[in-house]
Amino acid sequence: MISRRRPSRKPPEQKGAPKWMVTFSDLVTLVLVFFILLFSMSQIDMIKFKSIAQSFNEQAIFQTNDSIVPGEYPSEEMNKKEADLNEQSLDKLAREVKKYLKENGLEDTAAAIRNEQGVVLVLQEQVVFGTGDAVILQEAYPFLEKTGKLLKNIPNLVKVEGHTDNRPIKNSIYPSNWELSSARASSVIRFFIDNNGLDSERFIAVGYGDTRPLVPNTNEENMQKNRRVQIVISDPTYKE
Repeated sequence: MISRRRPSRKPPEQKGAPKWMVTFSDLVTLVLVFFILLFSMSQIDMIKFKSIAQSFNEQAIFQTNDSIVPGEYPSEEMNKKEADLNEQSLDKLAREVKKYLKENGLEDTAAAIRNEQGVVLVLQEQVVFGTGDAVILQEAYPFLEKTGKLLKNIPNLVKVEGHTDNRPIKNSIYPSNWELSSARASSVIRFFIDNNGLDSERFIAVGYGDTRPLVPNTNEENMQKNRRVQIVISDPTYKE
C-alpha cells in the first residue's frame, strides 16, 4: 500500500502594515500633539505678555501726564506751580493782616504768624469777646470782615480754635471751658459765613478749653494770653 504525503500548508500572508508600525504611528501622533499644545500655549502667553506690557505703558502715561495728549501738562510741574501759587497767596495774606494790625494799633492783642501750618491769626479774648461770653463784640467786626475778604480770595481750609485759661466756668449756658471755647470758635465761623458768604465746608471749629496754653497760667497777664481764638488758614502741604 502506497502512502501519500499531504502537502504542507503555507501560513497565510498578513495584509497591511506590520504591528510595530501602528505603535510607532501612535507614538509619533502623540509627540506631534504634545508639540502643538506647547506651541499654542506659548502663543497665548506671548499675547498676555504683550497685553500686560501695553497696560503698564498706558498707566505710566497717565501717571506722568494730566492730559490725554502725551507730553502735555505734566502733573509734577502742575503740582509744583500750584504749590508755589499757594505759598505766594499765604505769604500775601500774612503780610496784609500784619499791615492791618499795625495800621489799627492791634499788634499788642493780635498777631499773624506764618509757619508750616499756613497762616495763624492769634486774637486775644478782649479783641473779640467779653469775659465768659461767645458773642462777638462789634469792635471786632472790621478786623473779621477784613480777614473774611482775604479768605474769599483763596480756597484754603480754615480751622478756628477756641482756647481758655484754666479757671473753671460753670453756668446755665457754658457748663465748662470746653463748651465756651467751642462756642467761640463756632461764632467766628458763623461770622465769616454770614458776612462774607464763605462756604461752610471750608471751616472746622475746635474747642480746646485750657488744654493748650501758650504760657503757664501763673498770673493774670499769662491767663489773658491764653484766652484766645486762633484762625489757622491751612497750607495744603502740611500734615499734622
